[in-house]
Formats: sequence, C-alpha cells, structure tokens
Amino acid sequence: MNSQTFRRAAVAVTAAVLLPLGLTACSAEASGDGAAAPAAAPSQSASASATSATPATADGPFGPGCASVPKEGAGSFDGMVKDPVATAASNNPELSTLVAAVKKAGLVDTLNNAENITVFAPTNAAFAKIPKADLDKVLADKAKLTDILTYHVVGRKLAPKQLENGSFETLQTGTLTTEGSGESFTVNDSAKVVCGNVPTANATVYVIDTVLMPQ
Repeated sequence: MNSQTFRRAAVAVTAAVLLPLGLTACSAEASGDGAAAPAAAPSQSASASATSATPATADGPFGPGCASVPKEGAGSFDGMVKDPVATAASNNPELSTLVAAVKKAGLVDTLNNAENITVFAPTNAAFAKIPKADLDKVLADKAKLTDILTYHVVGRKLAPKQLENGSFETLQTGTLTTEGSGESFTVNDSAKVVCGNVPTANATVYVIDTVLMPQ
C-alpha cells in the first residue's frame, strides 16, 4: 500500500468513527436528553420554591403599623415569636400603655400562661383617644380595668380568614365582632387592625387603633 492509499484509508476510518458520534450528539440536543435538559431543572426548582414561599409571606404579619416594629432584637417579629404575649408586648414601644395597664390589672401571668389565645392589642395612640381623666379613672379601678383588658382576648388563635365575618366570645365573656378581607379588618365596627397576625409564643396578636369597650 502506497502512502496516498494509506492516507485515504485513514480518512475513511476517522469519518466512520466520528459520524455516528456527531449524529448522537445532535439527536440528544433535539430530544432534550443531553446536557441542556438538566440546566432547566434549577429554574423549575426555583420557580417551585418561589411559589411555595408566597403563602408563607401572605400568612405573616400585615398592615401599615407593622412598619414601626423593630427589625431586630426582642421587639422584632423574630424576637416576639419566642416570648409569651405579655412579655412580647413589653418589647414593643407602641404598646407601652397597654403593658402598663396589664401590669396594673395583675394580668401578666394570666396572659403569659394562657395557651393558644388571640389578643387585640390597642396602641398607645388608641389609649390617647380616651380623655385623660377617664383613662386615669379606669387605670385606678382594677375591676373595671380587668373587665376592659380581658374583653380584648379571645380564647383561641384566630387566622385572618376567620376575621372576615366573625363573632367571638372573649375572656371577659362578652362578644366582639370582626369583618373585612385581605389586609383590611375592623373590630366592633370601630377599631382598625393596623398590624395583624403577629405570632408570639402562645398567642396571635392583632394591633388595633382603638380601645374596645365591653357592652
């Protein structure tokens, strides 16, 4: 065999080997069974993760008043979930008047030791709506104060969905009503929820802008 014939034979053998490999690669790309297919998996997984994360966000605290909650520390949402409700409230500067009232009524242990309750917590601004003379009179009357504060507590945890058109017996034995949808709710047709669905170790808290008065 001369050199020219040898080169022709080598080219033929190389082509015979490489051609099937090229066809296999093209077939894999066309069918999606090649390297391109696994690349799509992270995208699908990320999409699924985003979808699963949406309900968790929707089920968390909501409302314009939540913006004033500290981002870190005991008074933050992450901090409050570790403490029972009276302790958690004491770490929120917007609830200092409520906390002082709870202490005057001797209800700190009662609230902290309760299980699975809902507290409608008036802000400092809510208490400020009450004329000072009237507020001072209530704060000085332990029985009256206890009556008002326990009217703000329901003996089970309430999700936002349950507030859409609800009627609930309170620890004071009176009844409060709620209505609304989405992130807009009112209690007894007067108090607005400004920061709702806040979890603590033993309660769900709905911060409201008006003090509720039992019938």
